[in-house]
Amino acid sequence: MVGTQDGATSPKSVHHVHQVHQLQDPESLSSSSGSDNSASSSSSSSGTGTPNVANSATILIATDHPDAPLPEVTLVEALEADSSPPTPRFIQDAGSWKRWKWVPYPVRRSIVAVIRWAHGPVTPQRFRIKPLFPSVQYAPILMLEKKFPRLRHRLWLLFFWIAMWIITFALVMRKELDVDEIPGWGRPVSIGCGAAYWEMDNGCGLKGMQCRPFTNSGFAFKCPANCASYQALNPRAVGDQEVVYRPLIVGGPPATGDDITPVYRGDSYLCGSAVHAGVVSNAHGGCGVVRLIGTQRNFSSSDRNGIESIAFDSYFPLSFTFEEGVECSAKDMRWALLAISVVFSTVLSVLITSPHLFFFPVFTVIYWTVGLATDPANITDVPSLISRELGSFLPAILAAWVMYDHMGIRRSLTGLTAQFEKTVLWLGGCWVGALTNYTFDFIPIQRLTPHDLAQQPGARAALAIIIIVLTVIMASQVWFFRQEGRLVRYLKFYTIVGAGLILCAILPDLKLRIHHYILALLLLPGTSMQTRPSLLYQGLLVGLFINGIARWGWDPVLQTAYALQGDAQLGSPLPALAAPVISLGTNISSITFTWGKPPGSVYDGISVLVNDVERFRTYFSSDEFDKNAPSNFTWTREGEEVGRDNEYFRFAWMQGYKSEDYTKAGVWTKEGEWIGMAPGPSRVNKRGLVGVVEEEEEEGRRRLA
Repeated sequence: MVGTQDGATSPKSVHHVHQVHQLQDPESLSSSSGSDNSASSSSSSSGTGTPNVANSATILIATDHPDAPLPEVTLVEALEADSSPPTPRFIQDAGSWKRWKWVPYPVRRSIVAVIRWAHGPVTPQRFRIKPLFPSVQYAPILMLEKKFPRLRHRLWLLFFWIAMWIITFALVMRKELDVDEIPGWGRPVSIGCGAAYWEMDNGCGLKGMQCRPFTNSGFAFKCPANCASYQALNPRAVGDQEVVYRPLIVGGPPATGDDITPVYRGDSYLCGSAVHAGVVSNAHGGCGVVRLIGTQRNFSSSDRNGIESIAFDSYFPLSFTFEEGVECSAKDMRWALLAISVVFSTVLSVLITSPHLFFFPVFTVIYWTVGLATDPANITDVPSLISRELGSFLPAILAAWVMYDHMGIRRSLTGLTAQFEKTVLWLGGCWVGALTNYTFDFIPIQRLTPHDLAQQPGARAALAIIIIVLTVIMASQVWFFRQEGRLVRYLKFYTIVGAGLILCAILPDLKLRIHHYILALLLLPGTSMQTRPSLLYQGLLVGLFINGIARWGWDPVLQTAYALQGDAQLGSPLPALAAPVISLGTNISSITFTWGKPPGSVYDGISVLVNDVERFRTYFSSDEFDKNAPSNFTWTREGEEVGRDNEYFRFAWMQGYKSEDYTKAGVWTKEGEWIGMAPGPSRVNKRGLVGVVEEEEEEGRRRLA
């Protein structure tokens, strides 16, 4: 400070010194006061305007306080303090990229920018849902606390509510099991939607011996609901037609004439045929009586009760119809059981704020509702069904705890007081995911396997749409994670998951299959935040997980090709046939088929189907037992059979008692003409055999030519 000429201290300087004293800490307040007093007395006694040096030092030290005025620094002092020129940014960044100098600088700069963006804002924010109309959403909570102020009372109320659900669910389910006997037929037998008299290809044996009797038999049956949606997922032959992704129902009443008795081919689904004929309801199931009526011909096609049946213009040895005038009280109670569980879970969601007291009871209720009512496994015996579901439930509840504690469910539900929004978004989404057999039934994708995606019409387009929707959802979730500062951690997690899936996909002799529950577990961590979209996604994924386990069990993520194949085509070689020899007459006609050498020593026989029934089987091994085996097959028409029906022939190589793929059907028309079968696949799925098979098959074709 500079004093005035008359020896008095300037008002500005005095004011500044006073501010410095106020900024000192309490411990040095007394010493500072003493210094100031001595400085003042010295100044006044000497009569000069220059303050004491100690006083000046006190002022400089006090500027270290954050609220003190900054000292004035001249430009010369700043240049003397740092005389080195500033380092350019690209040189600073080059130090951290010494091992990656081959990466162009613009690319490095973009990578650094992306990494900085991914780390999120400096001050991350955790999203919390602020309830819409809070007074309305808080009302159930306040009412419960007012009526039951003690925690012990509220826990007893929860146990009582759970017990009420168990008792009500059991009583309604017992009512479904109580079925009155049908006079003359006895108590109806529960059957699944895929039950049929006849098995595919040669499953019934030569001339159908293993599926007898063909007539004068029948039984009372009971069908579940929703059998109209049960479809053949792999191609099934009906004459020269291939039926896939539709109900296998051949015949029925014609399109005109309701009073005509419906007749169905023996390989038709019984329950689907009953729905088509109007015997049972697709929505509620029901019961009836089926009766075998032996060989029938000319099965007509019609569209009834939401099912279009398939026509067949020839004969079949086993056919059936339904008895008329049968009264039965059986009814599928799945919708009543679903209503009970929905009401229970809704009340629980509205009244409970505790995350674990809400999640685990709801998970349990939805699991048993799916497993026993809305989408049960194909087990008609209720005790066996309960045993099966209990075996899957114990590991499922353990997985539920992992999902709750380590995969984001606890984070999403903790502190959430928007009771009605939670009920609509999370619980509603969970029920939608758990009822995928109804809610997502319109999507033309049955299994996420390359075979099914290539075979099912519309599957690839549907998958593309699903991928686009998931991409949009993932982009929005990425933004939310960035705002919370957790994006980098989750990107690392999903990078590891993606690498693991790629590794599983390239493993030899194993196929990667993404089941319902696997898809839910993969996507669930991406919903671990409290936003309204995340609540919906999370509930949907939890429901998808429940449906996958309750319906299909813990299928492995890696499966063999044989396990995934089921009753699909094997891709095996097909017999090469010479042109058939046809003999036509007035009272008798015949057609003779000759085949070439089998492609490989693994095939030791041939099977022939006529109208989808095995009519001929022979073996041609080098064993003495087979030395007189026939080398051709002759089929005859006699008497009134001449010129009556078209007949369909299919051929397949045999491995012991098992048949391989059958050819497509060739047609011997009722006029006596032969229409050759369309070409089919000619490869096998066995290592080391493909080349041999192709060479021997080509040799067989040349010899026949």
